[in-house]
Amino acid sequence: MPKTQYRVYVIELHKRVFTENTKFRTANPQFNGVLECLYVGMTSKTPKERFEQHKTDFINKKGHKLAAKIVYKYGSYLRPSLYNHIAPMNTRAEALQMEEKLALELRRKRYAVWYN
Repeated sequence: MPKTQYRVYVIELHKRVFTENTKFRTANPQFNGVLECLYVGMTSKTPKERFEQHKTDFINKKGHKLAAKIVYKYGSYLRPSLYNHIAPMNTRAEALQMEEKLALELRRKRYAVWYN
């Protein structure tokens, strides 16, 4: 059985998220409205599979949350140019660290970013 690998990914969010979501706005005081609003996540699926899950399966039949509500509501499309340079990781812990590192790096570049 192949070993599970984890990837980080970036989804562009509709800019409405900045005006409609107070938590998002509060988390991004550096945002000047010029660049995009983004979501950074990590997954053991392909980024495409994970994005589709965010957009279609917010809650499964057993009542388990499968997606970030912010992506379900505002997610537009994947931004591979912002994450393709990052190699897959072997552990969930590594991927979580990379998720935060990438999110903070994008904030420093003045994107508005949400991550978990």
